[in-house]
Amino acid sequence: MAQKKKKTIRMIPQARTPMREQDPLVRARNFDEVNCGYLVEDALLEAERCLMCPDQPCVRGCPVNIAIPDFIAKITEKDFRGAYDVITATNLLPAVCGRVCPQENQCEGVCTVGESLEPVAIGRLERWVGDRAIKEGWSNVPYIEPNGFRIGIVGSGPAGMACAADMAKAGCAVTVYEAFHEPGGVLKYGIPDFRLPNPVVDAEIAKLEQLGVRFECNTLVGRLFTIEQMIDEMGFHAVFIGTGAGYPSFMGIPGESLNGVLSANELLTRCNLMRARDFPNFDTPLQPGRQVAVIGAGNTAMDALRVCLRLGAEQVRCLYRRSRAEAPARAEELHHAEQEGIDFHWLVSPVEILDDGQRNVRAVRCVRMALGEPDESGRRRPVPEPGSEFEIEADMVVYAIGTNANPIIGQTSRLKLDKRGYIATDDDLATSIPGVFAGGDIVTGAATVIEAMGAGRRAARGMKAFLGLRDTDFVYQERPGGAADTLFGIDRAEHGYARVRLPR
Repeated sequence: MAQKKKKTIRMIPQARTPMREQDPLVRARNFDEVNCGYLVEDALLEAERCLMCPDQPCVRGCPVNIAIPDFIAKITEKDFRGAYDVITATNLLPAVCGRVCPQENQCEGVCTVGESLEPVAIGRLERWVGDRAIKEGWSNVPYIEPNGFRIGIVGSGPAGMACAADMAKAGCAVTVYEAFHEPGGVLKYGIPDFRLPNPVVDAEIAKLEQLGVRFECNTLVGRLFTIEQMIDEMGFHAVFIGTGAGYPSFMGIPGESLNGVLSANELLTRCNLMRARDFPNFDTPLQPGRQVAVIGAGNTAMDALRVCLRLGAEQVRCLYRRSRAEAPARAEELHHAEQEGIDFHWLVSPVEILDDGQRNVRAVRCVRMALGEPDESGRRRPVPEPGSEFEIEADMVVYAIGTNANPIIGQTSRLKLDKRGYIATDDDLATSIPGVFAGGDIVTGAATVIEAMGAGRRAARGMKAFLGLRDTDFVYQERPGGAADTLFGIDRAEHGYARVRLPR
């Protein structure tokens, strides 16, 4: 058989395959998904752009180490189910991650093709495979032999779901506790349908349920019962905490207690999870106001801006103290917001929210900023310009300037916290309480969906070591001088590969 010729930059399609989108003027008034996804022919064309690099920098750039060239190769072979199996070996949420992960800073950011051309659209291909799996009803559920261990997961966001999946595959009985009335965490309450439709999240959650994962909603751990009770009284052998960092930040300027001031968390939760956008069909009123000012320029700010526009606001303004170049939002989200008519005010910082005389928001007093020397983040520090104050009319102000650690778990347990109030962990994501692990935003602060999933998987590896379970992700070798029928002293006939737990 003739050896397949190695691909070079000159041999592949030079231009990135575009993705269809809703017209900006149309989508600005509906909650339908903006990006329409690839067709089969689009996916096949884009997959041909992958060079199948032997060193695979894209895999190293992925927080959950998806075998990216392998799944793309399956697409080129038209083995679409095979592509799904490759992805879901490490990531059970391809339709989610393909939509919301910042691929430009991760796998695509280190793509070899990107050194000369636009990088391979890895995220779009992952989304296409995930969407096809949902449409076709594919699942990747291995044979699982129960091992008798019970695992409790606190929080059903991406970190919790990733940890739950790995522990369920290991044979554990997994229960996930969610404070809200629906599972999904930030994927449900924090990301609008026009970016991540709820049915997509529900379909991915169903894959976890097929693994045997049980979800208990309307359960606020720390109030109904504590972490210690889960270990000492409820029979859980290990617990993972993935409650996120959902406590909103404010600036502490005058006027923040006025009617019409709220956090992006509240706005998005009311709109996304509690269906305020469908009022009065759902009993969640939310009046966005006529003139809305959103403070911040991250992804959450972009979501808040675009939600207010779709809820009927006449004018929506973004106030950000740095320039466009420093905005932390994904380039695509910023571009979409600009297309839809969001009014951006760069190098502007609020100093006071003004009262209309009846405790309602009337306007925002701002000061113009200039960029000085870099701060600890590496970005140039914004400095107020003397005498530059001015007012912006507004009857609603939304804060989207970051979040803090969810305080409930820390307040109701003996867990060691860091100076910022986040849960302190070791390299295996083990906490100060034996058998209790934590990961995602509650440990690191606000990060990406895929980074949270990577933390959930890392914590699962720590849990397996704690419980004495064989980690199926680890390649075991024959013990030197050992018997042929053992693997590191484990009887090959034992399906569960149980090990004796050793002191750590």
